[in-house]
Amino acid sequence: MKFPGKRKNKHYFPVGGKKRVSMDQTFLDRKDIYITGIEQLLVDIEVEVESAFLERFGIKKGQSIVLSDEQIEEIYSELSTEGKIVGQYPGGAIGNTLHNYSILSDDVSVMLGTICQSMSIGDYAFKYVCNTCSHVDFTRLQPRDGKMARCICFITPDYERSFAIGRGIMDELSEDYIDPDTIKGSGALLITAFLLRDESAPIFASTMKAVKLAKEANVPVILSLGTSFLIDEKKDFFIKFISDYVSVLAMNDQEAEALVGASDPLLACESALDIADMILLTVGAEGLYVAAHTDQSQARATKDTIHSKSISEYNKFEYSRGMKQSECENPIKIYSHINPYMGGPGIKIKNTNGAGDAALSALLHDMASNTFHRAVAPKSPKHQSKFLTYSSLHQIAKYANRVSYEVLKQNSPRLMRGLPEREDSLEESYWEM
Repeated sequence: MKFPGKRKNKHYFPVGGKKRVSMDQTFLDRKDIYITGIEQLLVDIEVEVESAFLERFGIKKGQSIVLSDEQIEEIYSELSTEGKIVGQYPGGAIGNTLHNYSILSDDVSVMLGTICQSMSIGDYAFKYVCNTCSHVDFTRLQPRDGKMARCICFITPDYERSFAIGRGIMDELSEDYIDPDTIKGSGALLITAFLLRDESAPIFASTMKAVKLAKEANVPVILSLGTSFLIDEKKDFFIKFISDYVSVLAMNDQEAEALVGASDPLLACESALDIADMILLTVGAEGLYVAAHTDQSQARATKDTIHSKSISEYNKFEYSRGMKQSECENPIKIYSHINPYMGGPGIKIKNTNGAGDAALSALLHDMASNTFHRAVAPKSPKHQSKFLTYSSLHQIAKYANRVSYEVLKQNSPRLMRGLPEREDSLEESYWEM
């Protein structure tokens, strides 16, 4: 497994030379470190439309709505005829995140979901598999008769994104395809709120089975919220679900406000930490926040400038690593904020689709690396307490920010390549040993 970010070797195992602990020589016999995600496999179709088009089909700007497959076909045919389709990609928040994770880590991730029983060259299912990183394991998918789901992303002139989804077979995942050994052997279980939209759908029951298995095995559950509309609709349900099962919560500022009622990002993180152990909050042009619990005894003060906003000296302990609140004797809340990398891409961003998924994949990479390092060097000072992450919140924020920038720069919802070996923004002297 590659370690998070492009850092010099001496930063990969940051302990003093005299205290360095040898790797466990039995590590080659250990199971691979991997993460598992449950996905509603779908194709993202990006289109450019006027606001009047959304109104005609009853689509609320900035929200996500489920339409019948017939309505989606009608919309697709009209937009295709008018030449308004910008691009078609394998999509879905979990699919994007698993793909990015495997690109960054050069390691395995496992996808659970449904895919067409039969596929032919050039159809949606074929393109989905071909355009996903080869390290993403599709062997545990459930084959079903029917069509792949489609998600049309409408981009209006104000660059707001709205979504219409045709279900196809995406909700038909059976509980029989949730293998207990796969879940319990994972470094983390990744899900999205969309899986919990319809409690009568088979995928809802499958997701609940998976999170219960993960909780039994102490596997961290990561939840990506996905849309504020759904959170508004089932707020009490999600608050209880997060409190019962979720370790890491990923969301944007709108979703955070829908969940905890705070529009200020820091205050939203503070409230969300009452129900989750760690938070990744993206705020568009204002960058992103990472928040977590850590034990008072493990708190490390920042060496950077201390800042105050709605929380005084909020970044004081941003050099600390995240922990589950239940693992802390004296838990404290810690925060880090970072502005967009290099000020953001030097191009006009028309579509931010996938940026949040990219940031989350970086956090997952760091968490998996922590699991890997704990397996190969269990006596390392890095593991004197049970941490969720390998790196500090400050380092994770930088890494997530950098990966998100790469997706925005590529104008694609997924990474098309890994990060560069050497950053152009760093002077050559940085790389000299």
